[in-house]
Amino acid sequence: MALRSTDYLWNYAAVVLKTGLSRSPIGEAKEQFLNGAEYRLYIWVRMNPNLIQKFQSLFVDKKSSNLRQISERFVEDEAYVVAEDQEQTKTAFSNKWKQVDHGSDDYIRALERQKAWYLELYGFDNETQLASFLNQCEYVLDAGAGKCGKAAWFAELSPSTLVVAADISTSLYDAAEYYSDVSNLFFVRCDIGSMPFFSDSVYDYISCDQVIHHTAQPRMTFAELVRLAGENGDIACYVYRKKALPRELLDDHFRTYSKELSHEDLIALSSQLTNLGRILSSVEDEIDFPDIPLMGIEGGKMTIQRFLYWNFIKCFWNEQMGEQLSTITNYDWYSPSQAYRYTEEEFRSWSTEEKLETVHFHSEQACYSGRFRKNKDKPE
Repeated sequence: MALRSTDYLWNYAAVVLKTGLSRSPIGEAKEQFLNGAEYRLYIWVRMNPNLIQKFQSLFVDKKSSNLRQISERFVEDEAYVVAEDQEQTKTAFSNKWKQVDHGSDDYIRALERQKAWYLELYGFDNETQLASFLNQCEYVLDAGAGKCGKAAWFAELSPSTLVVAADISTSLYDAAEYYSDVSNLFFVRCDIGSMPFFSDSVYDYISCDQVIHHTAQPRMTFAELVRLAGENGDIACYVYRKKALPRELLDDHFRTYSKELSHEDLIALSSQLTNLGRILSSVEDEIDFPDIPLMGIEGGKMTIQRFLYWNFIKCFWNEQMGEQLSTITNYDWYSPSQAYRYTEEEFRSWSTEEKLETVHFHSEQACYSGRFRKNKDKPE
């Protein structure tokens, strides 16, 4: 893989491997001329001499010359050119993740909720079953990894698996620092809709959770993930579900309007919507609302907050997640100019067209998700 790097770093790491230096001499070297990130790199290289070579084996030499090496575990694509909407979406998510600290109690609680939901979305009975599945995988890609909480989870559940976290946002810089001790976790900053530097059929499992609808051409992004999946490899994917007509009209409006708003404006809007959600949630009585089929409005017995949420306006509030993460959830919805929604038929057509086997399919009011297998023996 043709990557640009600082030669003395790799040369010194080679000395570490060759001589078996202890932590003490490396610590002395650190005091003399190494910063903390480089020190962790040397310790990691000494403990994992084969992982860097395995990481490099994922790439196509002729198509990787535009990859810039941040560290031995982190590269970014300097070649991709994105359209205006994709650039706005990249900026929105970079700003979003800056608001959240990896070590905060709110984020840790939210990540635990996300893990439990992930198992449900993709057909794993429990974390043990997911770990058993991952332990059969040599290479895993988390496409659209964000702050990399789930990518680190995969890596920790299966230490023998090399996990690659890919994302277009600047969140990877902080994640690479925070998860520096997770030695089988690697990072690629890129547009997940176009990853030509990766070889065909290299990943045993690809997770694209709650992300693909934010890419420029979600159907083409799905095809790219299929290209990267190996024979009998699984692809886990989630898309937003189309809602009632009033909600869709408002959401479509914000796909354009968000480009005119500043980050501060969008945070203020998201905070106001969080407050609205909290106020509405305080009314706990359920009402039996009617269906209005021609407008796609689904009724039934629910609180007024839920009725308005699903049919008219997203105003998220969750007491367990707290105000900050509830606000970030609303920001996540209203800030990106790209946030496509789908019917079940539309989403299922992707896997049909790609001739994938459906291992698991999940449907709920917020989304559709599925785990699909690339099986060359699947009948036409």
